[in-house]
Amino acid sequence: MPASVASDDDGEVENTFVDVDQLQEHDILKLKGNSLHTVGSVQAATSKQLLKIRGFSEIKVDKIKDAVKKCLPNKGSWTCATEILEKRKACFRLSTGSKSWDAILNGGFQSMSINEVFGEFRCGKTQLAHTLCVVAQLPKEQGGGEGKVAYLDAEGTFRPERIQQIAERFGLDPDKTVENITYVRAVNSELQDEHVSELNENFASGGYRLLVVDSICALFRVDFCGRGELADRQNKLGTHLRKLCHMAEEFNLVVFMTNQVQSDPGASALFAGADGRKPIGGHVLAHASTTRILLRKGRGEERVAKIQDSPDCPEKEATYIITNGGINDPDKA
Repeated sequence: MPASVASDDDGEVENTFVDVDQLQEHDILKLKGNSLHTVGSVQAATSKQLLKIRGFSEIKVDKIKDAVKKCLPNKGSWTCATEILEKRKACFRLSTGSKSWDAILNGGFQSMSINEVFGEFRCGKTQLAHTLCVVAQLPKEQGGGEGKVAYLDAEGTFRPERIQQIAERFGLDPDKTVENITYVRAVNSELQDEHVSELNENFASGGYRLLVVDSICALFRVDFCGRGELADRQNKLGTHLRKLCHMAEEFNLVVFMTNQVQSDPGASALFAGADGRKPIGGHVLAHASTTRILLRKGRGEERVAKIQDSPDCPEKEATYIITNGGINDPDKA
């Protein structure tokens, strides 16, 4: 299995991961039983986490870490930026369904990164998630990813019938489009984290291009109450986000998250133009998100998307609407 990203003459991207079987005699079944299906995922796990696996001693963990280094001799070490530039040529962008929105994102949401949208209700967060589920299956020349989708639903708002409606707009078979989506309903934050870990086996197949988490903080918000549990919540959220970030990079995925907002009276009192709402998750989530976009209501049926943070996109706004075919431009109403 390849240990790095490369593109062939047809533009197809090779897998960016090494199967855990390459470790050979180092308790492979136990590693896979703990959702560690690639050498990269074992490398990302700390020694403390590996020691929690039944039967793993410090000596055994050290041997596994040494085996990982032999399988991935260049990963995690200092390297020339030219190699990173070559690796990033495998990145792709998923269209939002709106040309004006794609324009401010330089083509759409980027792979190998975490993309977050936040806003109040009725801004189209879940509708955008549904639209991306369809777009991810389109050919790359149409702004798609030519792959499958994993959808983690933390709010119970996933609607396969909407997927079918949107698929018709893009000329895809509605039933096959739904069939290409792997779905799970998370009912608490612990299960949400477990469900994400379970996806390692699916992603190791190399056929997935999008992971949707709708929404990232809803269950953490309910399971941890008050300032007394805030530190514990942020610690667990941070670990969860690190896992998502690693998946995005290792499997060349677009990780798309929706997020809720909370009232911030201080902001509206101190800053002109502030609407008194901010995303939940605090600095832990803010630093984990590569691209962060605020969604708000506009005039009539219009909605506005504003880039708040991105390493390669300036702070710009785009107007969009929600149609039967998903996210679209206002002139398509």
